[in-house]
Formats: sequence, structure tokens, C-alpha cells
Amino acid sequence: MSRADHAAAGVSDRAPSVIEVEQHGVERIPDADRTARPLDLFRLAFGGANTFATCVLGSFPILFGLSFWQGLAATGLGLVVGALILAPLAVFGPVNGTNNAVSSSAHLGVHGRVVGSFLSLLTAIAFFSISVWSSGDALVGGAHRLAGLPESNLSYSVAYALFAVLVLVVCVYGFRFMLLVNKIAVAAASLLFVLGAFAFAGDFDPSYAGAFASTAAPGFWPSFIGAALIVLSNPISFGAFLGDWSRYIPAATPRVRVMGAAFLAQLATILPFLFGLTTASIIAVKASEYVDPAAPNYVGGLLAVSPAWYFLPVCLIALIGGMSTGTTALYGTGLDFSSVFPRFNRVQATVFIGVLSIGFIFLGRFTLNLTQSISTFATLIVTCTAPWMVIMMLGYVTRRGWYDAEALQVFNRRQRGGRYWFTHGWNWRGMTAWLLAAMTAILFVNIPGQFVGPLGGLAGGTDISLPLGLATAAVLYLAMLAAFPEPRGVFGPEGPRLVRSRDVPVPPIEGPDATAAPAAATTARGCGECARTRLLRNSRCWTPSRRV
Repeated sequence: MSRADHAAAGVSDRAPSVIEVEQHGVERIPDADRTARPLDLFRLAFGGANTFATCVLGSFPILFGLSFWQGLAATGLGLVVGALILAPLAVFGPVNGTNNAVSSSAHLGVHGRVVGSFLSLLTAIAFFSISVWSSGDALVGGAHRLAGLPESNLSYSVAYALFAVLVLVVCVYGFRFMLLVNKIAVAAASLLFVLGAFAFAGDFDPSYAGAFASTAAPGFWPSFIGAALIVLSNPISFGAFLGDWSRYIPAATPRVRVMGAAFLAQLATILPFLFGLTTASIIAVKASEYVDPAAPNYVGGLLAVSPAWYFLPVCLIALIGGMSTGTTALYGTGLDFSSVFPRFNRVQATVFIGVLSIGFIFLGRFTLNLTQSISTFATLIVTCTAPWMVIMMLGYVTRRGWYDAEALQVFNRRQRGGRYWFTHGWNWRGMTAWLLAAMTAILFVNIPGQFVGPLGGLAGGTDISLPLGLATAAVLYLAMLAAFPEPRGVFGPEGPRLVRSRDVPVPPIEGPDATAAPAAATTARGCGECARTRLLRNSRCWTPSRRV
């Protein structure tokens, strides 16, 4: 659109300021405001994981008894597989101009989309808490070693409050301020991690042997697979959030570039993972009491083996990492919460979720001692999120990437009907596949000392919950689509891919501000009314019966 067109349409050419409070909620982002690039998605996704919390995850291979090279192999495997699973979830934002929970209406139904909303809510609170706790502990511990700051409850309270309030302020301002913060965080945190190579070069021994002399040693494969799955869970945890950021990317952007940005952002997190793996191997030799599997304390161990001059960089990593992880987790949840509870706008919902999370952080840390339990909780939430991601991806494939942006907004507008109404707002095909896959995965969870599902011991101590959940969701969802074809109206002009469809009427959209078409125009076969009533995003009528 030219400047003259913008002026005629009453649209300003002025780029929004980073200190303007974002007004957009989960409604479709107008084309004129969608100025982000795949590079911006890379910065946000990488910045959200290029943190101290990821370093903690990187230490797990050593905690599981693997050698450095075995741990590196497990890390690489988990990272690549996780990035491949995550990358397709980035395309929903540009296609629909909204977040992934809203997009899931197409596959779970107008009401079924709340599954994605509450998965993202629980994930955000869990990972926000982990980020604040780990970063706050590192900041207080570093300040204690550097300046003698007492390690008291007051010190920890101030550190946690500092992180939480800073994150909340950034999230209230919204997407562009968050993007600015992450631009700085990506460069700064990466530089500090690279600086760590010099800090620990003299102590690092790549021949660290671990507890397993070879891959044939008893217990090796459960430990190797468990370590890989912990790494894999980090990319998976971003599945519900990618659309929050990619919705500002223009719809015409090639899908491969959008997915490539998400994929490369996760591969780039090898930097904090490698930092955690390397430093954990040093801790295992020089301060082994900190890597006791029964009571691991990676942050304390890192401070114990760090040279004095690196204490300040550790504090900076904690501060920067806490900001970037917290913002990427909290922003999307506040955004989506405003659609589930329409009395809240985006800012009010963000403040509400932020205050709730801060209260949970203090309660869990000082009253209920939930620090370790929240890690288990996060693992279980990721286990439930993975099948949801599979259904979204397969749904995208069967729909050929075609969606009705107006019908996706029915729930947010408190309306009824539309292409994605299915059965009283629920698509029981996707819901059944997700529920059974998530329940199956939870049954097979095996986190020694924390949570072991009723069937968790069937694989010889190996936690197979995540791959089992992914596979079960794929098989069940495709089977449900084959046995119970979806209405032809949910597919685009080219019809379905890989699955069949059936001819049934599409109910008109009814409710507040509805611009529903006459009933005759809402049949699956379409008619000349389609363009006039905007039932389709293109201006052509289409007749699905042309396809077999």
C-alpha cells in the first residue's frame, strides 16, 4: 500500500514507538501493522531460550551420569528433533494474524481452543517461575561472592521482585518493546556466554568420563534418552507461544523462511546448552557435592567454580536471561487470557497474570518449597502440549494451510456458528486425539525421585512419554479424520489433503456484531453470496464438489 493509499484509508505511516503500549489483542493484526520479519521471530525465540534457565537444562546430561561427549550427543539430538517439531508451529501467526491458541479453533473447535489457552497459561507460569528462581539465585549468589551481599530471604525477595516487575513492565508495553529488549538480550547474553569460554578454559576437560564406560554399560540408554528428552522439551515449550510473535509477520512471507527462523533460533541455543554442559562437567570434578542427583544445585556449583572476575558476568547473565525468558513467557499468556475472559483487555490481563505469577513465585519459594516440584510440573505440561502441537501441524497439512480468519474469532467475539463450530463448538475428533494422547503420555512419564506414571517402569526406566505422546496423537488424529470426515466447509477452494470430507451446512455466525450470511449462503458447497458476505478470505466463490 502506497503512502497515498495509507492516507486515503486513514492509516498512519508512522512506525509505532517501542514505548507505546500495544493495543492489539488476539484479533487479527491488520496488514498495515504487520511489519515484523522472520529475523525478529528469530531474535524473540532465541532470546527467550538464550538464558540461565537453559544452562540449567544443559547440565542434566552430567547429572544423569553421561560423559561430556555423550552429553553433547544427547544435547544435539534433543535440540535438532525438538526444533524440527517446533518449527511448523510458527506459520499459524502469519497465516491467521493471531496467536496459536486462537488458530487451534480450526482443529479443536470454537470452544476447544481453550485447551491451547490453558496449556500456554500453565506453561508460562511454570517457566516464568523457573526463570525468576534460577536467575534470582544466581544474582544473589554472585553478589554475595562479589560484594559480600548476605544470602538472606530479604536479598532473594528483592532479586525476585526486581525480575518480576521489570518483566511485567516490558510485557505491558507489548510486542515492540519486548522485541527491543530481546535484540539487546541476544547479543549481550551470547557475548557473556562466549566470555565464559575464557573463564573456564583452564578447568575444562573434554575427556570427562561420567559414570558410563561405554554405551553398553547398564543404565546408559535410559540416561542418554532421558537427557535428550529434557533438551527436546525446551523447544517444545515454545509451541503455544510462537504465534504470539509471528502474527506480526506479513501473510505473504514465504512459509519456509518463517519456519527456518524458528528452527535456527532453537539450534542457536546450543550456546547456553553447551555452557551448562561444560560448566557442569567442571562442577562434577571440582565441586561434586553440587551435582548430587538427589539435590542438584547447578547455580551454587557454578559460583563455586567460577573465577572471581566472572562473578559480575554471571550476575549480568542472570539479569538479562531472566528478562528475556520472562517476557516471552508472560506476554503471550496475558494476550490470550484477554480473549478467554473478555472483561480484560490485553494490558489488564497481562497485569493480572503477572501479579498472579509473582504471588506464586514467592509462595512457592518461601512458603511451600515448590522449586523442585515446579520443574516436574513444567515437564508434565510440556508432555501435554506436544500432542496438541501434532494435531495443529497435521490439521494444517490436511487443510492445505487454508483458514477462515473471521470464523477463528467467533469465540473472542462471544458469537456462535461459523466453519469451526462443529458440535456445539467442540471438534471431538481433535479433542479426543489430544486427550487420549496426553493421558497416555502422562502414564509413561518417568522422572526418578519426582514423578513416575503408573506405566513409567515398562520401558526399563527410560522416559518415553514425550515420543509416545507425539506418535499417539498423530495416529489417533489421522484415524479420527479418516473414520469421521470433517465438514467440507472447513477446507479451502482446493479441498482436503490426505483425508476425505463430507457435505454438511455451515451454520451462520450469530451473536454480537455478527455479519452472518443467509442460510443458503453458508452451505458447504458455497454460492455467489460468498464474496458479498466475506465468508471466504478470497473474493471467489468455490465449489468443493469439484474435488473427489
